[in-house]
Amino acid sequence: MKILDRIGLALFSTIVLIIAVILSTLIFGWISLTDVHSFMQAMLNDTTSSNIVLGVAVFCILLAIKCIFFESTTKTEKQMGDGVLLENENGKLIISRNTIQNLVTGVAKEFESATDASSIVRANKEGTLEIDVTIYADPDAIIKDLSTNLQNRIKEIIKKSLDIEVKSVNIKVKDVTPKQQPNKEA
Repeated sequence: MKILDRIGLALFSTIVLIIAVILSTLIFGWISLTDVHSFMQAMLNDTTSSNIVLGVAVFCILLAIKCIFFESTTKTEKQMGDGVLLENENGKLIISRNTIQNLVTGVAKEFESATDASSIVRANKEGTLEIDVTIYADPDAIIKDLSTNLQNRIKEIIKKSLDIEVKSVNIKVKDVTPKQQPNKEA
């Protein structure tokens, strides 16, 4: 969220809160309508306070027009939510999270002791990736070696294929899949 959007949201929220409090106190009878009218009239008759009210009103009008008619996020920011943006002198390349997840899953399936895999990819603001991989391991697998080799291979492939640094590859072994017994027919 941009700083102007944050300021606008805070300002609108404050104004709505003040109006809500004033209306509530009027309804409960804690203050009278003539008191509010007298206060507003005195405030608007004073040059300094009326200029402040005018400035806030103009700012709110411009901010409301901006929020209604103009998007607060750029196309690039929207696309970044779907993937990773790479830029060079020739242009831009957006690689979707789905593509990276499929790449990670493909790498995991290269290992015979990982029978199935799925992944979740998160891109951080530094331009590096954090990857969570869930695997099902073969009962004969040495899980520590499997996970170390898998982490290194995923980092290597992503660096080679996409030129993106991988901050961490977190492995979760969800289950050990039983070996399939051959059917013995009598």
